[in-house]
Amino acid sequence: MNEEKDAVRGRILLVEDEMVVAMLLEDMLDEIGFEVVATASREMEAVAAIEAHPIDAAILDVNLDGKRSYGIADALIARGIPFLFSTGYGEMALEPKYRQQKVLTKPFRMEELACALGSLLSGEPGE
Repeated sequence: MNEEKDAVRGRILLVEDEMVVAMLLEDMLDEIGFEVVATASREMEAVAAIEAHPIDAAILDVNLDGKRSYGIADALIARGIPFLFSTGYGEMALEPKYRQQKVLTKPFRMEELACALGSLLSGEPGE
């Protein structure tokens, strides 16, 4: 491995209930230089991961088996950890309280993921 590949751009919590999508995202994140420190498919798992791991940012699927991931979002907000929502429904499907968060609309390309995480971690305003 070269030094560029060895440099981790950030530690990511991935919250996704579709196993195939989670595996695809893990591969994409690895390819663009991020380390997935934990993957969760339910709120309890995600909150436990937030407490157990140093996390630089998180990607939250909005709909987790019919339940919204807002409890996880609130836990991240309380700890000052930036995150973005991943959804097939767009930003307007979010409750108004969360519409200021960055949103990646599924399906998205690796370049869109890299750009969104880069701006999230640099503190740039949402789109």
